[in-house]
Amino acid sequence: MERRLKMDLIAINQQTCNKDGICAAVCPAGIIKFEKDEYPTPSDEAEKLCIKCGHCVAACPTSSFSHREIPAEQCPSIRNELMLTDQQCEHFLRSRRSIRVYKKKPVPRDSIQKLIEIARYAPSGHNSQGAEWLVIDNIDHLQKLAAIVADWMRWMISNKPDTAASMHMDRTVKRWENGTDVYLRNAPALAIAHAGKDNSMARSTCYIALTYLEIAATSMGLGCCWAGYFNAAATNFDPTINELPVPEDHQCYGSMIIGYSRYKYYKLPPRRTPSITWHE
Repeated sequence: MERRLKMDLIAINQQTCNKDGICAAVCPAGIIKFEKDEYPTPSDEAEKLCIKCGHCVAACPTSSFSHREIPAEQCPSIRNELMLTDQQCEHFLRSRRSIRVYKKKPVPRDSIQKLIEIARYAPSGHNSQGAEWLVIDNIDHLQKLAAIVADWMRWMISNKPDTAASMHMDRTVKRWENGTDVYLRNAPALAIAHAGKDNSMARSTCYIALTYLEIAATSMGLGCCWAGYFNAAATNFDPTINELPVPEDHQCYGSMIIGYSRYKYYKLPPRRTPSITWHE
């Protein structure tokens, strides 16, 4: 009969635990105590300091470790046959392109839902997982937002001419006025990552989550592009901010347009040789 050493936060299967101490070694908060030939136990501050990252459960080779909020039975095993080789990983990442020309084809909401579900596994400081999402997939609303971004650029040209000139905003506005959507690229969907303004890790959390989303989109036959102009307006221009149903104590930290690329890419263009300084 299975015997489990139960504690408030963790449970150890004594029949299968081999007392190797791996769970304690990988715990980023150092809240698992381990002595040779003994079962691991939580420290006195475990409840307070645990960030619920799941390292302890994921690293146990015998599936003997279970966390109150991360039961081992709810954690699928890693499937080695699905792991990428280094060549496959390099090819996949090099094949990703920033898509700026889209088909007039809506993206099913379940596909965007899937992307966001994948993006939630992106790392976040202290495992804060603070990113929240706003998805806009109404074409009329997207065009209205793009027009507001054009207004922001006109404001920049009038009020911050040096910055506007450095980014050639006058040319960008003219392209918009001539019928080219240079802001949201006529994409059928826009995903905005937002988080609390008082969250010191929010910016990096949202950036990394959006990067995961963008990479995952490639695997699903979708294309993405960072909506930099839009996000600048969404953080600095009241008409844009007021148009977005985001909580007042939140800020938009990154935006991504999503759709189906009108064109296919056949080559892997090079990039500059990285500058690396090795220091001993």
